[in-house]
Amino acid sequence: MAVIEADEAPPEPDRAGDAPHPRNTVRLFGQAAAEAAFLDAFTSDRLHHGWLLTGPRGIGKATFAWRAARFLLSQPTPGGDAGLFGAAPTPTSLETDPDHPVARRMVALSEPSHFLLRRPWNAKTKKLSAEITVDATRALHNFFHMSASDGGRRTVIVDAADELNTSAANALLKALEEPPANTTLFLIAHQPARLLPTIRSRCRALPLMPLSEDDLTQALHQAAPDADTTRPPGLNALANGSVGTALRMTSGGGLDIYARLLSLWARPTLDRQTALKCADACVGAANAETYALTTELIAIFLARLARTGLTGPPNPPVAENEPQILARLAPHDVAARSWATLSATHSARIAHARAVNLDPAAVILDTLHAIDTEARRWA
Repeated sequence: MAVIEADEAPPEPDRAGDAPHPRNTVRLFGQAAAEAAFLDAFTSDRLHHGWLLTGPRGIGKATFAWRAARFLLSQPTPGGDAGLFGAAPTPTSLETDPDHPVARRMVALSEPSHFLLRRPWNAKTKKLSAEITVDATRALHNFFHMSASDGGRRTVIVDAADELNTSAANALLKALEEPPANTTLFLIAHQPARLLPTIRSRCRALPLMPLSEDDLTQALHQAAPDADTTRPPGLNALANGSVGTALRMTSGGGLDIYARLLSLWARPTLDRQTALKCADACVGAANAETYALTTELIAIFLARLARTGLTGPPNPPVAENEPQILARLAPHDVAARSWATLSATHSARIAHARAVNLDPAAVILDTLHAIDTEARRWA
């Protein structure tokens, strides 16, 4: 297992691989509607204190949150003096000059009016916590009890809210119920259904959309400017408009893993040898990223099965043999509902496995056998 040296920064749980952290990302692609909705709320003095940013992982939710927080903290203090040159002009975008003092402090994580709540690093175990803990959330309450800089705005980013454990979620709920004045919270949620209903009800939902192919290309270039811009045809299908997913698939061999998953059901019976190879590839700390990517690809496979039962195999296909396999396993809408249920079960199972550190190989094998049991019902 790799050990972080004393002078080495711990890994950031809200950063996708080698891509820049969202606080360092200058441009946001494909989310003009979400930006317009937020800007309209700000300029019309209807800014909600809690914003629930939803949508698939890797489409720009965190980038939006940092962009909006920078914008708010760089604006004049609410109710403050208009100053020598009168009231500031009405903003037309969330753009903030990268050289603005607030922008510079936020990049350095030294802005006193901003709080970032994310999975903490355990210095003893040299690992990131599997969830956002109640102790980390208590630090947010300490932040609220401090006086805001110059009596102005404060912002909070929770990345990601669906990683809160139960105690932490209840602690955050108190902050949402009685937020300090001029405080705006941005809750990033990849799976908002996993949040407490009371948390969802106290936020304004702001859905962000998967990126178009053109926006995806531009976002990939921003995240990895030196990378090859050509992408295998199947990668766009797997990425589904998510730059984060595209980066993970490229660096982790996602297309090969997905092809191996498909091959498990290329025949009427499960290929048990290949299933064992899939599980063994996820064993050990060195293969943690492969494990995470495999569980993500299983979720994609289940989602594509559910979609196939309703509207036919998704187009474009990830692999040449995918449409035939999906159509055989999901022949109608009844099967689609069954696959959708298994998809939700898989998500909950993976979250539980992460929280209690279950053996990755056992988790993968159990999941593949559950899929095979379902496949036998319909194939």
